[in-house]
Amino acid sequence: MYKPLIPLATSLLLVIASGAVSASEDDFSQPIKIGSNTQFIDGKNKTALYKEDVLITQGSLVIEADEVEVIASEGSGREIFIARGKPASYSQTLEDGTPVSAKANEIRYEVINRTISLSGNAELQQDTSKVQGDNITFDMITEQLLATGGAGENGEGRVTTVFTPESIRKTSSKKEDKDSEDNQ
Repeated sequence: MYKPLIPLATSLLLVIASGAVSASEDDFSQPIKIGSNTQFIDGKNKTALYKEDVLITQGSLVIEADEVEVIASEGSGREIFIARGKPASYSQTLEDGTPVSAKANEIRYEVINRTISLSGNAELQQDTSKVQGDNITFDMITEQLLATGGAGENGEGRVTTVFTPESIRKTSSKKEDKDSEDNQ
């Protein structure tokens, strides 16, 4: 019963893994690997559903979620990964070595466009800046983002950006170092 699914699953994984090119160009030349506790693959419709403790990796790109839906109907290199969680998370090291991380209720990774779209309690942090909003789209190549707030009252639904000046980071870092020395 499961033997016909093996070539089907292998084909879908090859379609998923053969895709892309960077936040770091090296990341996008790597295969996309997906691990989960359960997987359902629909070869006819070229979709897959991964559930429970899902981990996607592609070079330094890491997405963690409760479930991930993969849509591969447009062919190799055009897959769309839709990660859902409370929250789902994304992290990656950019070409210049800067880490970027994000979390949201839903993260949509479009391989061909090299974009991450966050929706629902979205937050993206890059270097010393953090952006929060209802929806954030981040272009991993150009490192540009668009953030929007939802409809809300009393200032809710707005986009918030926090910049941490270098002097605050250095002071905070020195305090953390001193605290760790005191605890030893």
